[in-house]
Amino acid sequence: MRILSGIQPSGALHIGNYFGMIRPPSRCKPKAKRSISSPIIMRSLLCAIRKPCARTSRRVALDFLACGLDPERATLFRHSDVPQVTELAWILSTVAPMGLLERAHSYKDKLARGMAPTVGLFNYPVLMAADILIYDSDVVPVGKDQKQHIEMTRDLAVKMNETFGQVFKLPEPRINPQTQVIPGLDGQKMSKSYGNNIDIFGDEKETRKRVMSIVTDSTPVEAPKHLERSTIVQLYSLFASKDELANMKEQFNKGGTGYGDFKKELFEKLWNISCRCANAAKKFCATNRTSTMFSHAAQRARMKSPIKSCSACAKQWAYVNRTG
Repeated sequence: MRILSGIQPSGALHIGNYFGMIRPPSRCKPKAKRSISSPIIMRSLLCAIRKPCARTSRRVALDFLACGLDPERATLFRHSDVPQVTELAWILSTVAPMGLLERAHSYKDKLARGMAPTVGLFNYPVLMAADILIYDSDVVPVGKDQKQHIEMTRDLAVKMNETFGQVFKLPEPRINPQTQVIPGLDGQKMSKSYGNNIDIFGDEKETRKRVMSIVTDSTPVEAPKHLERSTIVQLYSLFASKDELANMKEQFNKGGTGYGDFKKELFEKLWNISCRCANAAKKFCATNRTSTMFSHAAQRARMKSPIKSCSACAKQWAYVNRTG
């Protein structure tokens, strides 16, 4: 099974990135060896980093390594190192209906938040589809808000297969109920663009300040608190053991503990992980491992992608010549 994930290196990683994308690959167990043509890739995860620039790409790669990603089991590479993806994106755009792209929730959301309505932004689901389809991905772990993109990818794959024959697999979304929407400081989905994120590698003072600024209601200290609407409990559940989470829920239901004390508990859990990852990051930074990793990963990624994109291109040209 081939699992693909992607991230835009637009700045420091936050805990939504960590639990939604970084930790699942780092915890993935290698599957038993089977009779397959590309055992390294088939037993790995393919993590494509989009919109790269040198500094932020290295930073994201370093953060992935520090958070436990094993580059021998996961191919972490830059989008720009596989130019066949943009070739395939153009091919897919020739069968992509305008109506399909106009229905994209993420496009509408970004326009509502003030982003310019560019062609690149409008066509972004096509580029994402190319990222996924070119590697014959079986599964794509996504948040709840990204499920539509996988459905659009499947639609484009079906259109290509109907027109040019069986070219692409139909990938399946994988949504973890616990991490499908990780809340930010204000209870909305955690995102750097919303300014409600808590960074993994933030300094202690800033991290504490952001955790203590989590929005809560006005329930008095002595009164029971609302579990189902609590951002604190949702975030704490990502870090805590079952017993620790059960204890916090009991304290919420019983009352007598203020939100400030619960936020302090959350901060301690978050800071333990942050310190561990930061120490690992220092070691990787000293070895300059990211440059070597990107070089090897790009070769591994290109081993598969040219075959698929050229296959699609050849079938398209054959169709054009046939229909004249």
